[in-house]
Amino acid sequence: MGITRKWVFPIIRILLVAAIAVALGKLAFFPDRAEEASPAVPTGEIVEPRTTVALGTITNDVVLQASVSADPAVPVKSTAAGTVDEIFVAQGAAVAAGDVVFDVKVPIERDPAQSVDAEGKPLPAIFRYEEVTAPSSGILSSLSVIEGQDVTIGLAAGQIAPPTFSVSGALQPAQQYRLITQPTEATVAITGGPAPFTCTGLRITTPLPGSSQDSTGGSGAAGGTGGGTGSGTTVSCPVPGDVTVFSGLAAQMTITGGKAENVLIVPTTAVRGAAQTGTVWVSAADGSTEQRAVGLGLSDGSQVQVTGGLAEGEEILQFAPGALADPAGAGGDCGAVPPGSAGCGGAVIVR
Repeated sequence: MGITRKWVFPIIRILLVAAIAVALGKLAFFPDRAEEASPAVPTGEIVEPRTTVALGTITNDVVLQASVSADPAVPVKSTAAGTVDEIFVAQGAAVAAGDVVFDVKVPIERDPAQSVDAEGKPLPAIFRYEEVTAPSSGILSSLSVIEGQDVTIGLAAGQIAPPTFSVSGALQPAQQYRLITQPTEATVAITGGPAPFTCTGLRITTPLPGSSQDSTGGSGAAGGTGGGTGSGTTVSCPVPGDVTVFSGLAAQMTITGGKAENVLIVPTTAVRGAAQTGTVWVSAADGSTEQRAVGLGLSDGSQVQVTGGLAEGEEILQFAPGALADPAGAGGDCGAVPPGSAGCGGAVIVR
């Protein structure tokens, strides 16, 4: 035991220390790796992401932020020139379409030879009475005439506020490409309101230059030339009578512009162009790409239907030069942004 402590253990410790020292020296002065390349020589490799043309389903849903508003008041217009004879409905009362609001006493012109009696005295004037009726049901919100007042044909004598509401929202110009075939209904979800409902009678309207709704061209009465571009396209539809809503409520309107099943689809970022026609870059056998025109159909914002120019299984660039940066197509054109830049489609640098 004394020999082991005196000679064996010290020798083992010396051997261990020597082995560690040799190992550290090798790591420090003789590394087991190739010499690093010069930092002046690029080592990255440019890889262009590709995608394969495949079959799928496209549902073209256009979602708009909308609001609820009361339908505009309908004017009550005088249908004859004369004097208001009698008012039958007071302001604030409910009326039905066709109810008589007031009547107009209209003098009847006589032949001058028949305007005097046998003694030469003027005959009494004769009149006819023209009834002015309510054009729609609602509340007579205003009445601006009184008995005995002279009125002219077409004078707006009052307003009727209908008990109906509509949901409307603004449609961006680019979204109109997705609604070439105008739908007739939409699904509406009222914020904090009842369950989503379907409204029919959908209308897509764009004010014509020079119309009273054109905010730039002005109305014809104001002497505008009608050279404006209009105040924007509006989508609206009436709220069903059995749905309780209030003016000013926020809503979300979903318009289904069509659905295509088992069709060729590609990402919108792979196509330069967004509606009807476009261009893609197809991979060739030698690794190069060729530009090819394609026909486009429905789009859901991230995928687009290809109606011609490509076959299932073909490989194309996932990010076409000049394609839209974001899947929804709202990020603008990447044509002026270098490929590979943050937020825009392009080549990926792999190190």
